[in-house]
Amino acid sequence: MAEARIGLIGLGTMGAALALNIAEKGFPVAVWNRTAQVTRDFAANAGDLAPQVIPTESLAGLVAAIRPPRAIILMVPAGDAVDQQIAALTPLLGPDDLIIDAGNANFHDTDRRAAAVGGARFLGMGVSGGEEGARHGPAIMGGGARADWDSVAEVREAIAARAEDGTPCAAWMGEGGAGHFVKTVHNGIEYADMQMIAEVYGLMRDGMGMGAAAIGDVFARWDQGVLRSFLIGISATVARTIDPESGAPLLDVIVDAAGQKGTGRWTAVEAQHLAAPVPVIEAAVMARNVSARREERAAGLVRFGAGPQPLTLAEGDLEQALIAGKILCYAQGFAMIRAAGGQFGWALDLPGIARVWRAGCIIRSDMLNDMARALAQDADRNLILAPLFAARIEAALPALRRVVTAGIAAGHALPALVAGLGWFDLMRTARGTANMTQGQRDFFGMHGFDRLDGRDLHHGPWAGAR
Repeated sequence: MAEARIGLIGLGTMGAALALNIAEKGFPVAVWNRTAQVTRDFAANAGDLAPQVIPTESLAGLVAAIRPPRAIILMVPAGDAVDQQIAALTPLLGPDDLIIDAGNANFHDTDRRAAAVGGARFLGMGVSGGEEGARHGPAIMGGGARADWDSVAEVREAIAARAEDGTPCAAWMGEGGAGHFVKTVHNGIEYADMQMIAEVYGLMRDGMGMGAAAIGDVFARWDQGVLRSFLIGISATVARTIDPESGAPLLDVIVDAAGQKGTGRWTAVEAQHLAAPVPVIEAAVMARNVSARREERAAGLVRFGAGPQPLTLAEGDLEQALIAGKILCYAQGFAMIRAAGGQFGWALDLPGIARVWRAGCIIRSDMLNDMARALAQDADRNLILAPLFAARIEAALPALRRVVTAGIAAGHALPALVAGLGWFDLMRTARGTANMTQGQRDFFGMHGFDRLDGRDLHHGPWAGAR
């Protein structure tokens, strides 16, 4: 007799953690991994949760172990592996069974899979929080038919993170790939948040001559204020950690080349398609790409001379610069989500998204409570214009300018902070410089322009001479 409430395919780091989360919440879970020994080892090491784990040796065995209508979570690497798994699984399922892709996925792929899966139902589910979140409570962003999302409500609400008010951090975002889209933007913001923290770390390390432990103490102090967040907290821990092998600060032995799985890049690419500028995220993606070019960077230092120079900055200015940068980055992210809702016909709930991100996910922070309230007041207003955040930007802006100006003058690379400040200055300029761009476009391509006086003349005098 089928015993499992739900099934899970893929027992890598995230899949194994999520399966244990499900089991711990009292739901029998059937598991299968392509490598059978992985499945056996997982079940053998499940400890007190072993009675809730049902290991299976085949896909057919997995399907047979789950009570119908079945729900099966895929936790396999993004890309072809997902398509191959769906192709193998679908013939074994009935029309009421549900496939849930809970891995990182490009939302375009989710739309395609939902339309093509045939013979079963399909749900795209963004899961954020890393291994710790998957094990003890992630933030969950669903996309697909609302009825399919509701059909697994009991399980997803049990395993999701809880905000301080007790609300599960799990919400339906819209049809098709909406959940994976919101997760992608989350990851783009994550890239940017991490990059800005790294830039401020670099100013303290290379500009102010501070050691890793002292920098960790600064982050720990900031984690008690407006910047209180998961990323600031772990930055303090990482900076204070000693490498057990060498006895040196751990940061001093880590290679300065950042990895990535592509979701930040997806955010930047999709933002261009939506004409929704996210320059802080784009700068963060660029910085990760440049970080991998270690030999070229070393050659650049040899050719162009000394790197970052000493400088003096106040700790308070650095904190305020990060506060401003964070607000500007999130404002861009929420504006991108708003644009996607209009483009794809999704009724995206911006304050609801901010609430989902309050716990479980990597970008969780106290500031998201204020963002949720501001977006609830007016979801169509850019976040920088909400009274609370406008006031915070005004208070922090002088410090951001001082930090960026001093950092650039001393040769420090601050791409994300600079991008945020540049975007903000564009956003507060009523009469910009695109009139020159339009004049140029008309001169070389006869693209035309509108006039401030409203007159029905759309080309320059050069038009008549051609």
